Amino acid sequence: MKAIFVVGTAGSGKSLLASKILDYYTRNGHFVGMLNLDPGVENLPYTCDVDVRDHVDIVSIMKQYDLGPNGSMIMANDLIASKIDELQREVDDVNPDYLIVDTPGQIELFAYRASGPFFIQNLNTEQKTSVFLHDGSLITTAVNFVSIALLATSVKLRLGLPQVNVITKIDLIEDKIKDVLKWSTNVASLEEAIAKESDGESYTLATNLLRSLNLGGFAQGLIPISNATGDGMINLQAALSRILNMGEEMEDYG
Repeated sequence: MKAIFVVGTAGSGKSLLASKILDYYTRNGHFVGMLNLDPGVENLPYTCDVDVRDHVDIVSIMKQYDLGPNGSMIMANDLIASKIDELQREVDDVNPDYLIVDTPGQIELFAYRASGPFFIQNLNTEQKTSVFLHDGSLITTAVNFVSIALLATSVKLRLGLPQVNVITKIDLIEDKIKDVLKWSTNVASLEEAIAKESDGESYTLATNLLRSLNLGGFAQGLIPISNATGDGMINLQAALSRILNMGEEMEDYG
């Protein structure tokens, strides 16, 4: 069993991409399990095999501890770590080839509190990786691109997993996608774009961050994914295979 953690900012399309990965792998003859780790989500575009909401109830937490929505979400996400044995048993009962883990909508609750990294470290699977979603609607300017790249690198550091970087919602930014993809592989073009849209302290900060990220190996490119059509899934699968299967590609049945 190999685990794929889908992470990204709120609204970046994590659950929808998780469903597309499920469909793609299933269509190619693999048994896939779905684990929802978001205790606050109401509707999902896939059927859960294992659901943290069966163990953690946001409404009950709000009533029992007299908490508001934010406080209850923090407590609920922290409780995930205490439920790992039950969740592990349910995952083992399903025993899929690939386990897709749909993480909480608020990335800071999963990546930056202790419960998220604890869960990742202690979930018993053969191999693990993460897919970080760069929301296409947020990275159409060079400065925003650097900001989200910094977040992606920070999350990779926190979770300690090999990470595949994708860009979602490409259908909404057709006029900018060429520039964004160029920025992801060509540092000089990104620096030039930063210079055009900022100056002074903002320019200095953005370029210094960019150079640090580049030295850290971020400039490996983004995989564009259409959540609407599924375009780009074959490239995502190939990147995941290089990590999870040591480069052995799944046979593509279309």
